[in-house]
Amino acid sequence: MIKRHTRNKGLLLVITGAIFWGVGGTVSQKLFQDYSINVNWLVTVRLILAGALLLTVQCFRKDYIHITTIWRNKKAAGQMIIFGLFGMLAVQYTYMASIHHGNAAVATLLQYLAPVMIIVYLLLRKQTIFTKQDTITVTLALLGTFLLLTNGSVAELSVPVISIFWGILSGAALAFYTLYAIPLLKEFDSLVVVGWAMVIGGTALSFIHPPWHVDFSNFTAEIYLYLIFVVVFGTMLAFWFYIESLQYLKPKETSLIGNLEPLSAVLTMVIWLNEPFGHYQWLGMACIMGMTLLLALNKKAAYENK
Repeated sequence: MIKRHTRNKGLLLVITGAIFWGVGGTVSQKLFQDYSINVNWLVTVRLILAGALLLTVQCFRKDYIHITTIWRNKKAAGQMIIFGLFGMLAVQYTYMASIHHGNAAVATLLQYLAPVMIIVYLLLRKQTIFTKQDTITVTLALLGTFLLLTNGSVAELSVPVISIFWGILSGAALAFYTLYAIPLLKEFDSLVVVGWAMVIGGTALSFIHPPWHVDFSNFTAEIYLYLIFVVVFGTMLAFWFYIESLQYLKPKETSLIGNLEPLSAVLTMVIWLNEPFGHYQWLGMACIMGMTLLLALNKKAAYENK
C-alpha cells in the first residue's frame, strides 16, 4: 500500500525533477542558439558527467562495493545495459534529433504521448483498468501540452516526417524508461541505476560524438556556468528525482506529472528569453496545472497498490 506521506514525497520529487528538466532544456536551447554548442556533444557530456557525479554521491553515502554489486549479477547487468541504451540514451537522443529536424514544440508534444503509451501498454498487459480519472488526466495532459506548445495552431505541426518519426520514438523511449526502471529500483538504489545508465548512454554516444572534439578556447565563464546548470540540475538531479519518484507513485502518474517539464520550459523562455506567449498557451498551462492538481489531490490513489 502507498502511504500518504510517501506519496507526497513522490509528488515533490517528480514535480521538482520535471521543473529542473524543463529549465535545463531552456538553458540548453540558449547554449545552442547563442553559443553554437553542438547538440550531440552536449548530450554526450551531460550524460557522462551527470552519471559520474551520481555514482560519486553514492560512494559518499554508502561505499564503492555497493556501486559495483549490480555488475556481479548477470541478469541485472544485462538489464542495466538495456536501460542505459534504450532508456536513458534513447530519451535524450531521440528528443534532440526531433528538435534538430523540426522544432522543440513538436518534439516535446510528441514526447509527451508517453503517458498514453504507458496506459495502453498496461491495459494490453491487463495490469490496470481505464478509469474516468484516466480519461480526464490524459485529456488534460494532451490538450494542455498541445495548446501550450502550439498556441492552438495545427499549422505548427507541419514539420518533416523524420521529425515526427524521432518525436514518436522519443515518446516511446520515455514510456520504456519509466516502466523498465521499476524492477531495477526494487533491487538497487536509484542513484546506482540512474548513474550507471547515464555513464552507459554517454559512453556509447561518445564513440559517435567524442566529447573531446570541441574547441574549449572559445568557452567563456558564462558558457561554463550554463553547462554546470545543465549537467547538475537539468540532468543529474532531474533524472534522479524522476526515477526516485517511481518508488512512491504509479508509472502513469509519474509520467503525467512530468508534463510540468514543458510548462517550466515555456515559462523560463518567456521570462528569461523574452519569447512571446499567446492566449491559447495560457489555457494550455491551466490544463496542465489542473491535471497535476487532480493527481496530487487524489486521496484514493494514495492508498492503492502500486
